[in-house]
Amino acid sequence: MTLCIIKRNNELLLLNRNSKPAKGLWNGTGGKIEGIETPLECVIREVNEETSIDIRNFQIIYKGQVTWTVDNNDAGGFHLYLVEVPSDFSYSTPIKTKEGILDWKSIDWALSEENLGLGEAIPKYLPFVLYEDSPYDFHFTLLKNKLIDFTYLKRDIVKN
Repeated sequence: MTLCIIKRNNELLLLNRNSKPAKGLWNGTGGKIEGIETPLECVIREVNEETSIDIRNFQIIYKGQVTWTVDNNDAGGFHLYLVEVPSDFSYSTPIKTKEGILDWKSIDWALSEENLGLGEAIPKYLPFVLYEDSPYDFHFTLLKNKLIDFTYLKRDIVKN
């Protein structure tokens, strides 16, 4: 799986998903790796399918991997990317798609502690994605649908 955060100035292009995972919550765009696709190939394809934006026209920065343990079982994860588009990049929202609703949301809104519109993991790793140069491995532990632990480790090797 992959997830891409698209940033323009102080805004993020987010998707309020129609289906699982994260149904009804705002999230980045991305999806499942198909066949022998690399994570980079997947994120390029998925972002284009969900937004019609060809992120190959911009710098695609690998930001690490997010994994979960849920009720003491490995629950998978995803590769995380950041794409920063120019301030004059024109992409009018909101847009209703088959995946959900795309809209630009302010970074302040996304990082607000009072915000319940994002999954609880996103505000924990988003500052690293936006403000740190190195990629990280992020791990979340949930027990009975409650987040009980969050760890992160700076990566020495960049992996696509």
